[in-house]
Amino acid sequence: MAGIFAWIGTTEGFAIWVRSRLVVDSDAAATAHNILTHELLYRLGFVGDVISCVAFIIYTFLLYDLFRPVSRRLSLLAAVSNLVGEAIQLSIGVFLLAPLVVLEGAHSSSAVNVAQSQAQALVFLNIYDYGYAISMVLFGFWNILTGYLIFRSTFLPRILGVLLAISGLYYQVNNFAEFLSPAIAARVEPYVFVIGVAELLLALWLVVMGVNEQRWKEQASAAGVS
Repeated sequence: MAGIFAWIGTTEGFAIWVRSRLVVDSDAAATAHNILTHELLYRLGFVGDVISCVAFIIYTFLLYDLFRPVSRRLSLLAAVSNLVGEAIQLSIGVFLLAPLVVLEGAHSSSAVNVAQSQAQALVFLNIYDYGYAISMVLFGFWNILTGYLIFRSTFLPRILGVLLAISGLYYQVNNFAEFLSPAIAARVEPYVFVIGVAELLLALWLVVMGVNEQRWKEQASAAGVS
């Protein structure tokens, strides 16, 4: 079940792809044109974000239950971290809908008002990007903790934990580069999707192979988890 919900959460990748095609950095007019011309696609991207958040909330609870025998405290800390990150991502979703609101009916107004609406729409999208980076700090922390829990467990391959922890560290480099130096972030960001393969490998393993049930039961029994 955890693996299935992790794969459902990949709808976020679709949402990111949609915005990468429609949003033109530093060009408010082109961005507004793309959003209004492909409004349905833009809205589908937003829906992809929402589905991903809901799926990852469920995924987080399932992994918390799975890793309780390894360390109850670390598993809880990881879960809380990711849940807060998902709550942030859901709440900043309004900044994705805001451009549709300000651009609605803009073509019937004066040229000055149209330009202002376009600029405001791009500001909303930029604010969303920074909010998303904040949520990814928590997600990266969750990756590191979950990678450590996998490494300490006896019922999943340690290599999955190592790869997940590395992806979490890379997310943090990308996130703080976004805050401190957008120029560096622009160089780091293209490799984020490559690093994110670690999450897909974990999801694939959970769906196809599952966990070593006998070892999980032994670890749960030793930890007093039922």
